[in-house]
Amino acid sequence: MSGHPQAGTLHHVELNVSNLEQSVQFWGWFLETLGYTKYQEWDQGVSWKLGDTYLVFVQTEERFLDAPYHRRRTGLNHIAFYARSKTQVDIHYGWC
Repeated sequence: MSGHPQAGTLHHVELNVSNLEQSVQFWGWFLETLGYTKYQEWDQGVSWKLGDTYLVFVQTEERFLDAPYHRRRTGLNHIAFYARSKTQVDIHYGWC
């Protein structure tokens, strides 16, 4: 065992939200009940961590609040998974 998380396990989820304060009030107590602890906090975001996985909530930029779909708009920004190695990902995508 290399000490790295198992390949394929969830690394983090980042959600852009329309109102950070309301999102923190809505999710914070629930995540802490599940065993998550507050991990990071900055002016435009906050995250909670459980084991090797963390959830991030980021205030959506004003310019994206009323725009058509954009990955930086309110909603799911991205999901990241652990891999065995960078090479595993590179081989999968034909990058090496």
